[in-house]
Amino acid sequence: MTLVDTHAHLTDPRFRDDLDAVVQRATEADVSAILSLATTLEDCEATLKLAERFPQVYAAVGVHPNHAAEAPEDAGAALAEFARHPKVVAIGETGMDYHYLPGRQHGGTVADDAASKARQRDLFVQQLELAARLDKPVVIHERECADDLLGLLASYRGRLRGVFHCFGGPPEVARRALDLGFHVSFTGMLTFKRTAALRELAVQLPLDRAMLETDSPYMAPEPHRGKRCEPAWVVEIAKALAAARGVPLEAVARETTETARHLFGIH
Repeated sequence: MTLVDTHAHLTDPRFRDDLDAVVQRATEADVSAILSLATTLEDCEATLKLAERFPQVYAAVGVHPNHAAEAPEDAGAALAEFARHPKVVAIGETGMDYHYLPGRQHGGTVADDAASKARQRDLFVQQLELAARLDKPVVIHERECADDLLGLLASYRGRLRGVFHCFGGPPEVARRALDLGFHVSFTGMLTFKRTAALRELAVQLPLDRAMLETDSPYMAPEPHRGKRCEPAWVVEIAKALAAARGVPLEAVARETTETARHLFGIH
């Protein structure tokens, strides 16, 4: 049995002191590949160094929407250079996020919100255009902006492929994502007691459109909840998906691994 952790942040400072051990534990847990996602241009450089250091680590280069304000106007040009690296298999983490709009913070205005949304959209489009031009999948972050984000993606129908990472619902968003040719990826949320609706959705989705991720160091699954998450624990998410669907763990591992390898071109 082999598994792929399709989304981790191995450059996070919480891995600074024991990254070799973290990667070794993942290998011992039958995790054959880890996709490490960058969130800023500086993080892209660090992520590529890790991909060079560890044979089982692959890289995605992108700028997260929560870093849109400090990103250069033409971030796409820098990302295009990073994307030439042979271990870059995706563009991301990119997307849109309305949770932290200025208007929701003290002193923010409607105009501030509009400016933030416009900047996020511009940065997202730069990365979508890059993914389409390079024929690489895109890893999408969506938070509280489904209609705007999906509406934008609809204009790329047939030109892009990728995954909605850390998927938490609702079912209508999953349906629209799949209709556009995208996959969805489940995190440790799938193991939480309060997420029965998410497990129900995971049963309804075609298994060949689903993938697994830890989003390390975040979202640790049960029975590790509250701890620093790490790629080895993707097996707990696979177990939760197998239990929800009433199929053997090996079947979930085989299908999700094949899907990840095909989407990202990982061997």
